[in-house]
Amino acid sequence: MCGIIGYTGSGDAKKKVADGLEILEYRGYDSAGALLLGNGKTEIIKTEGRVSNLKNKLDTLSSNFTTGIGHTRWATHGAPSIKNAHPHRVCGVCLVHNGIIENYKEIKKRLEGKGITFQSETDSEVACALIDSHFKENVHPCVAILMAERELIGSWAFAISFDGYEGELFATRRGSPLHLGKGKDGFYLASDLTALSSFCDEFYTLHESEIAHLFENKALIYTPDGTSTPDWQKNEASYTKADKQGYEHYMLKEINEEPRLVRNALLPYINRGLPDFSSASFSYDLFKDISKIHLVACGSAMHASLLGKHFIESYAKIPTEVFVASEYRYSPPVFEKNTLVILVSQSGETADTIASMKYAKSCGSLTLGIINAPSTTLARESDFCIYTHAGQELAVATTKGYLTQALVLFLFALFLGLGKDKLTENEARELTNKILSVDTPILETIKRQGELSSLASQLVSSPHIFYIGRGIDYYLSCEASLKLKEISYINAQAYEAGELKHGTISLIENGTPVIAFATNEELFDKTVSNLKETKSRGAHTILFTGDFSKSLDGIADECFVLEGKDKIDMIFSLVIALQLLAYECANQKGCEIDRPRNLAKSVTVE
Repeated sequence: MCGIIGYTGSGDAKKKVADGLEILEYRGYDSAGALLLGNGKTEIIKTEGRVSNLKNKLDTLSSNFTTGIGHTRWATHGAPSIKNAHPHRVCGVCLVHNGIIENYKEIKKRLEGKGITFQSETDSEVACALIDSHFKENVHPCVAILMAERELIGSWAFAISFDGYEGELFATRRGSPLHLGKGKDGFYLASDLTALSSFCDEFYTLHESEIAHLFENKALIYTPDGTSTPDWQKNEASYTKADKQGYEHYMLKEINEEPRLVRNALLPYINRGLPDFSSASFSYDLFKDISKIHLVACGSAMHASLLGKHFIESYAKIPTEVFVASEYRYSPPVFEKNTLVILVSQSGETADTIASMKYAKSCGSLTLGIINAPSTTLARESDFCIYTHAGQELAVATTKGYLTQALVLFLFALFLGLGKDKLTENEARELTNKILSVDTPILETIKRQGELSSLASQLVSSPHIFYIGRGIDYYLSCEASLKLKEISYINAQAYEAGELKHGTISLIENGTPVIAFATNEELFDKTVSNLKETKSRGAHTILFTGDFSKSLDGIADECFVLEGKDKIDMIFSLVIALQLLAYECANQKGCEIDRPRNLAKSVTVE
């Protein structure tokens, strides 16, 4: 989850490290640190909290540093503190680390038995000490790294500096992403390509069997088969300098971008009014024998997958299951002969999702990634991938990422339904046109932010809130509860509407908010009946529903009529409403919306 950056060359290493960490801060903001080297000087600077705190300290230093590594931390082992911040230095070795060393306790105990004293609580310092213990055997740094890797269990991306190798950096990885960059004034390394985009046009993704050795004027790759130079590729990743464009928060800015993203996400995969994924390098023939689908993801991507399950089963009639990626391998599902495994990830670097992809491939299944970020692990290693074209998302809580995943899954469901003759061409064309037009209800919902702010004012003092719904409305409730929890810290739970009375209704007290979703007219009466059950026990009830030409008087304490005249419009109107409701709750509570506590944008550890 942490972000690492490195540079060696003829330029200003201090500025490059600081600027790179600023881009990588979405990966963690518990602490930050940097090692700077040049002209015989060495500086290690660490701070708690944001990268801006580190930059303030770095500004007091000269610019005579030509080599540096930096780190922004999401704490795993050890509390957020100066002593646990990276870089870690043990004798002649200094490193930064993204990942988790699973067997660090055993290694630490062994090294302590040899007289090594540790200054932090981290697994990363143990890895540093292990590498140093081999380096002391008078071996080349690459040999020391290789010897240490043979003992380590877990995941890592290391950027390492060794005493006696001034102006040189070393890097290696297993399980965690790491890219090299070639610039006009030197060589770089970083956790993701966006951090390299400001500095260099060419990149190389380090493979797990390789160790990189960066000099001021060259880069070498060491493998068991020998030494080579990187096979540089064009870096197509881009990073736009953070700009809220007048909005109070990035999250609100990104919600307001969602109407135009409908066509961004869908048009690359539509031809003559019908779904066409030839731009993703596949046709329907690839899936004609598919008899079952697994959707595998984490967090909001998993909730988008629940919507995908509904769409696929509705339009393609293919049995579909949704799995939490962190459990996929440990409670292994039964694979049928022709199971398609779809991996959904905004970052393309979600560790559990990548591990699930590898597991699915080992079971002989075809894998398809639905990803926002190109040139990522999931994009490279899935058999095929579809890009969602959501653009850069800076708020930790996803909004447009979730929306575009749902849109692409809807279109892919139509694609499968058309291929399996579950939809006629006219039906598929009509539904394709319908999904393209949901930008209108999305925009109209955004215009009603004031109404949602008023509803939020009735929720902010509540210690817990329940969301309920049936069918796809329950799936939307799952995302609504997560969105509220992660940015407002209100404990929100989602339940199938009919399940609340099977135990959980005992938690309803006078004034407990219960929010019901009802986008399906056929299920409206049943959902309303469940809502009334909670109201009779003192709940404060709020209903999000469609204009079904039914009287809403007395049904709930508050009603929000969704935009649009059909179920598809209302589903996507509700997606925006649940995001804005969470935003308004968090804003009225004064929460740090774009960087909620304890969270990171890209989860690259298991």
